[in-house]
Amino acid sequence: MTVHRLVLWDIDHTLVDLAGIGRSWYESALRAMDVELHTHPVYAGRTERAISTDALLAHGIEPSEDNIRTLWTYLIQLSEGSRDSLADVGRALDGSATIIAELDRLGVAQTVVTGNLPEISRHKLIAFGLEQHLDLEIGGYGTISDDRSALVTHAINAASAKYGMFTPDQVVVVGDTPNDVRAATENGAVAVAVATGHYGVEELTAAGATVVLADLADLDAARNAILQ
Repeated sequence: MTVHRLVLWDIDHTLVDLAGIGRSWYESALRAMDVELHTHPVYAGRTERAISTDALLAHGIEPSEDNIRTLWTYLIQLSEGSRDSLADVGRALDGSATIIAELDRLGVAQTVVTGNLPEISRHKLIAFGLEQHLDLEIGGYGTISDDRSALVTHAINAASAKYGMFTPDQVVVVGDTPNDVRAATENGAVAVAVATGHYGVEELTAAGATVVLADLADLDAARNAILQ
């Protein structure tokens, strides 16, 4: 049986937990730009473009496209240098590999909508063997916009061009923050939230999630929520 459905996965605190390694990468990347980080931007649920803009502004640097791209170059270099140790630093969250494999078995199209840069997304997923059933070519990444909703729109359009049109009710966004939920609902998609990050069930429900799961460990519950 093939299910014509598109699932858009968030990465951090939805599929993997890397113990806040992004914070240390920002410290090192800004140091490479001769700046000591004294104020961390808000990371959870935001895109790299939004985070980078705030980080530069907070340290007196014009968030021009050139400066943002320079910061991203350093972040990618740091991620590449950490590839072999990511599995030691963090972990795949319970059930993430199993539900991705199950949806692939059912013929569901899957990719990511993540605030991460494309290169960093790949490093994080490959570290835990989560990339093999995800079509990363059609993902929505943090380079696209500071508005997470635009990332969902991009991924839906790319997936529809490749796999055939997906109506809003055939698109499911899975994430751990209210921003993930809002990005889904603003595109008319189904929002499945997991309380595995910084937000609890009540906050995710209040944000408008269709379903909130404690985690992805229960395969039947995860499958039913995503394919409802």
